[in-house]
Order: sequence, then structure tokens, then C-alpha cells
Amino acid sequence: MGGRSPFGLPYGSLRGRVVTAAPSNCPDAQRQRKPQESREAAGDHGRGGSGCSPSPGLGRQTPGPHRAEGGSRDYAKERYGVSSMIQSQEKPDRVLVRVSDLTVHRADEVVWVRARVHTSRAKGKQCFLVLRQQQFNVQALVAVGDHASKQMVKFAANINKESIVDIEGVVRKVNQKIGSCTQQDVELHVQKIYVISLAEPRLPLQLDDAVRPEVEGEEEGRATVNQDTRLDNRVIDLRTSTSQAVFRLQSGICQLFRETLINKGFVEIQTPKIISAASEGGANVFTVSYFKNNAYLAQSPQLYKQMCICADFEKVFCIGPVFRAEDSNTHRHLTEFVGLDIEMAFNYHYHEVVEEIADTLVQIFKGLQERFQTEIRTVNKQFPCEPFKFLEPTLRLEYCEALAMLREAGIEMGDEEDLSTPNEKLLGRLVKEKYDTDFYILDKYPLAVRPFYTMPDPRNPKQSNSYDMFMRGEEILSGAQRIHDPQLLTERALHHGIDLEKIKAYIDSFRFGAPPHAGGGIGLERVTMLFLGLHNVRQTSMFPRDPKRLTP
Repeated sequence: MGGRSPFGLPYGSLRGRVVTAAPSNCPDAQRQRKPQESREAAGDHGRGGSGCSPSPGLGRQTPGPHRAEGGSRDYAKERYGVSSMIQSQEKPDRVLVRVSDLTVHRADEVVWVRARVHTSRAKGKQCFLVLRQQQFNVQALVAVGDHASKQMVKFAANINKESIVDIEGVVRKVNQKIGSCTQQDVELHVQKIYVISLAEPRLPLQLDDAVRPEVEGEEEGRATVNQDTRLDNRVIDLRTSTSQAVFRLQSGICQLFRETLINKGFVEIQTPKIISAASEGGANVFTVSYFKNNAYLAQSPQLYKQMCICADFEKVFCIGPVFRAEDSNTHRHLTEFVGLDIEMAFNYHYHEVVEEIADTLVQIFKGLQERFQTEIRTVNKQFPCEPFKFLEPTLRLEYCEALAMLREAGIEMGDEEDLSTPNEKLLGRLVKEKYDTDFYILDKYPLAVRPFYTMPDPRNPKQSNSYDMFMRGEEILSGAQRIHDPQLLTERALHHGIDLEKIKAYIDSFRFGAPPHAGGGIGLERVTMLFLGLHNVRQTSMFPRDPKRLTP
């Protein structure tokens, strides 16, 4: 019994670590097992085991204990254990089946699966495991029989939660659905089980606690996980079914954004993130040392999108990071977020662009509802929310109309005053009550509250050809017709106190003929948050950055 396993444990040790075992499909095992035990096991949170015993799997395996209690030999010792570290030393002829593919169509097949141990529960001569792979999970049974010994069952029961295992098992159809698993019609009867990567016994948070609705936790006195704990241990939190669903849907937003715009004839571009001047004016920029000079992290790809329009690309979009050095610790502000930016030349009226952007967002909403119902339902289990509503064509209100609605509701605002966050939300509720939509456009903002490159309204010098778009009462896009005349652009820059030397290249790009154009920037994390009805943008930022968080 000399030597040590890859984890530095003496061969055969069952203390301090855990390894799992496999169930049998032999008649003895079937007789030992009661139908209700199968149904109950998947919902049981199990116990995190504390010790692993070595044995064969991939590559060199550490052997299992040779003798069972009472001196009998462990006849299953080759069927379980801790695998040696995978260092690409060999390529076994083994096909791993996805957990999502374990359905009744594979009933009675012998398959190999790699998954995490989500929960485990030992009961007599058998052990129930819930195996998780991304957002899917399946129940597995290890039972004493032809393939599994008592030691193997004990080994399986003691595998630490979140450990990665390779399992060979038989797919069996169940008589009653296993409600707590995504694969409700089958379970896996384990014949071999090997630990590929052992998790530490103590987890910084329990995944079951992390997906529990807060209201349910409060009512039942059960644990929930607060936001800081989630973000401090983001890798674990991202394993939850809710996080998996959120970021798969977010990936879908980017995919639909690309698909829609490419089909509309747009060209995807990449713009610099290190720039020589604040792209939108103001002081909310990050300054970086750039050799012997200072540079800034881009607040927006705005200037470069416009340059591309001047270069006759006509329709462009980009997806990339945007940086805002705002000391805002609100539910919707980040210092770094992903921008979905659009810019487009138009013929005679900037509403041509407004309609194109609105239609792009509508196509995204439709695509999410068609392709991501599973993810939407998964998130709604933890964060219940009414389905997102939108109109075709999209509702467009002028700023003066919005002011009238707010004043009628008792809000006092000046004609040139920007909307505060509470007033945005109130307006969203008023619009929902009157028009039954969660998505609308607010047009003709006051010129005083828009950036220097915004085109003034020729009919009203206090208004501008600019617009915002809202979801559930919160802004997700800000856009405008851009000034394409260098003289007017110079005047507006001086009015905003911008150093002309720092934006000389930008202004010069309009001196050689520039088409009228407009565009906007969308916040990816906000779209995800508001479509799903979540309450904090940090839930939809994979590794969020705000004034108080720079890690992980």
C-alpha cells in the first residue's frame, strides 16, 4: 500500500478526500432500490464528502482499497478512484456524451459522461448523485451489485461537491419524472467512476443557496447569497443555472445584433480604446500614461464611427468595451461595460436611422423570445418577471410630451432639464399604463444636455436631433444626428469648452465632404438586465467593474 496518489494522499486512503463509485444494473441492485428513493434523491442537497480513495480512470490511476470490511476483497477496485492528472499524455478512444443528450432515446445505452458532482446522498448500500454540466443535470445511482462494491459506494458518497468526474453508466428510463433535474425521464446507473479534478471540501458558497429566490429564503429561513459574496467568488457563482442562462442569453443578444445589422448591410468595425482626447467631453475619463504623454480610455467609439462614415462605409457597427470614470455606485452604472454601437449615413432625415436602430432592437427581442425560452424560464424561477412587451412599429414620443406626462403626474421639471433616474422609471410606468409597451423612444432632447457633436434642431434652438431608447423605464441607448459641418462642429466644441487641438483630427475628417449621419450606443449589460427584469447590472456583467470593485 505504499506510494501516493496524484493528490499527495496515500494509496487507499478514504480520509480527508473523496472519490465516487458506480451503480449497478444487476437484479440485486434493482431489488435493493425503492422507486420513491430515486425520485427523492435528486432533490436532496446531500453532504459534501471529505475524502477520496484512488483508482483507475484515464492515464495512470491510483488504486482503490483492496479489501472490504470483514477482510473480503474489493472486487470493484478497478472501477473507481482518482485519475492521475490529465496532461495530454494519451488520447483514449472514448466518446463523452453531453448531459443534455441523456434522454429516453438513449435508454439502456452504456455511455461515458463528464460532469460536476452537484450533490450526493448515501442511503444504505447505494448512493444518489446529481451530476451537473453547465445548465443541465441528471441523477445518477451507485448501488452495491455486480459493478459496485461497498467501498465504491462509500467512495462515491464522499466525493466533494463541485468535483469533476468521469462516469460510465447505463441510461435507464424512470417510472416517475425526477422533478429536480433537467433530465427528468432518465437516470444514470453508474458502473465506473473516476475523479478527474477534486474540489476542496469547503465551498465559499453553496450553489443551491445561490439560485434560491430571496423571498423564498426569507419565508423559510433558508440561506441566500448576497451580491458581494457572489462577486467575490464569481467563478463559483457563474456555475449556477441562473448565471449560465443569463450569459447565454447575453451572448444571444450579441449574435442577434450582428446578424440583424449584417443583413441590413452594415459593416463591423473595431475602434481604438486608447485615445488622445475625451471622446464625449467632460472629466469622466480614465487617464493612462502613454509613453511621455497622457492618453484616455475611450468613453465611446463615437469619433471613429463617424470617421468611418466620412470614409464612405455608410453603415457601421462595433461591439467592444466602453470606459466611464463616473463615481456612480447605482444599480445600473459600471466603469467598464460592453457597447453595441451603430452609425449610419442617411438621406434626408435622421429618423431614417432611428427607425433602423429601433427595428434592430425589436429583431433582438423577437430572437430572444424565439431562441432562448429555456434561459428566460430558468432566470424567472429565481427572479420572477412579467414577459417583456414591445410594439411594432416602436412607440416614439417627443421630449415635450414626456414632460407633459410627468407634470400631470405631479413632477416639476424645467423644459431644458434632463431626466433623473426616478423620473425615467416613473415615465416608464406611465408609458406602460397608457401604451402597454416596455420599449419606447424619446426624441428631441434639450440641446443643453447633449454632447457637443449633437445636431441642433433647426426649428427650435433649445432642442436637438437626439433621442434615447428605454426598456422597462430605463435608458439603454443614447443617440443623435451628428454635426457633419466642420464650422458648426467647431462652434459647438468651443461652446462646450473643448480644446480644439485635441480633436483636430476629428474635425478635419469633415472638411473633405461628409454625408449626414446619425447613430447611437447601446449598453449590452443593461439590455440583458432589463429584458430579464433583473435589478442590478452587476448580475449581467460577467466580471463587473465599478468604483469599488477591480477584482476578480
